[in-house]
Amino acid sequence: MRNIQNYKDKRVLVVGMARSGVAAAQLLHQAGAKVIVNDSKTADALGDALAPLNGLDIEYALGCPAGECLNGVDAMIISPGIPDTAGFVLKAKEMGVYVTGELEMAYQLSSGEMVAITGTNGKTTTVSLLGEIFVNAGRTTHVVGNIGYPYSAAGLNSEDGDMFVCEVSSFQMETAETFHPRAAVLTNLTEDHLNRHGTMECYAQTKMRMFQNQTAEDVAVFNADDPALESLIPQVKSRVMLFSRKAEVENGAFVRGGMIVTRWQGVEEILCPVTDLYIPGPHNLENALAAACIATACGVSGEVIAHTFRTFRGVEHRIEFVRELDGVRYINDSKGTNVDSTIKAIQTMDRPTAIILGGYDKHCDFTPMVKEMLASAYIREAVLIGVTADQIERQCRENGYTRVHRADTLGDAVEQCRALAGEGWNVLLSPACASFDMFADYESRGRIFKELVRELR
Repeated sequence: MRNIQNYKDKRVLVVGMARSGVAAAQLLHQAGAKVIVNDSKTADALGDALAPLNGLDIEYALGCPAGECLNGVDAMIISPGIPDTAGFVLKAKEMGVYVTGELEMAYQLSSGEMVAITGTNGKTTTVSLLGEIFVNAGRTTHVVGNIGYPYSAAGLNSEDGDMFVCEVSSFQMETAETFHPRAAVLTNLTEDHLNRHGTMECYAQTKMRMFQNQTAEDVAVFNADDPALESLIPQVKSRVMLFSRKAEVENGAFVRGGMIVTRWQGVEEILCPVTDLYIPGPHNLENALAAACIATACGVSGEVIAHTFRTFRGVEHRIEFVRELDGVRYINDSKGTNVDSTIKAIQTMDRPTAIILGGYDKHCDFTPMVKEMLASAYIREAVLIGVTADQIERQCRENGYTRVHRADTLGDAVEQCRALAGEGWNVLLSPACASFDMFADYESRGRIFKELVRELR
């Protein structure tokens, strides 16, 4: 255990009792802290979410603002959904309270080796694929972070030989201080979360905090095909690996003659044909190349990497086949929470498709997606839902895409798509937006979509 920050006998306020906050409270309690848990919701409203804390000597401050709980507190742990500019966070810092996020705190109190992945898109698939590679290599592996399983939960029972594969969001990096992955990937950068970060420059630099503690002994991996990353690469102090599906690279992973190849420290290895990769689409080839870089840098054999490429079946909510009914294939891409992610889903379609778009407004421009819809031979109809429906319809029509329909609910959208689609079509949920206007999260949206589709008769 690193014990970078000493929490023993300190009064620590944990704000936000979602999964990461509950796990943080457990880990802090194990570390000897005097834990106070806070949420604006009452205990009744939180319900079973607090069950893991039953029997622990923990103080509860529920149903009240966090700013009212700061007196006598030594440290405060905030969830990723809370910006570090929130009023009560600034107040705590002014009072001399140590403030950090769940991910940073979990890293401080956990054992084991850690690699990390960030980027606008591809994080979840790359993390899941890489976790599978390490499992197949015989490592005790924890896939944690923004993927939905808190780092703190795995940290409760971690040991020195364990491998952590961590999905990192820009929100989590706002509070990163000592977070230090042995190897880390930046998959890509496109417009996202500007409602929180303000500018692309701020968004990019927040992502780059993941590399700030790396040394010349560590590895930083970048997508050579993304021009947005070119100016960021010189900022790192670590050894650089690149991945590309378009050109050979000096150190990293690439495609040559239809084969996936790695090259690292003077050793080149042919892993397998691109066609052996089970998960479809050019974006998943990029994810596989990124995973190959990290695995190679960590000493995993090419044979294990290639075997995992052939057998890994993908992740829930990312271009996930749900069912086929009357010759129509229904595909759940609820993880498509931004424009670039949905563009990648559109590029994967190989049949006429009715797409469901819209959701929570993150202040993004949908024009690149609309242009991709126009360029595609397959996006025949679009059904719009959510807060952004007006904006998407306007940008569709301004750019000449007129096959637009409106739905009040996701159920209505599914029914409309069923009526629009014929035999040999796809119905694709890939909203290009977050879910918070209508659903708890993208997982909830995806599962409800799957339930609606399975109920069709």
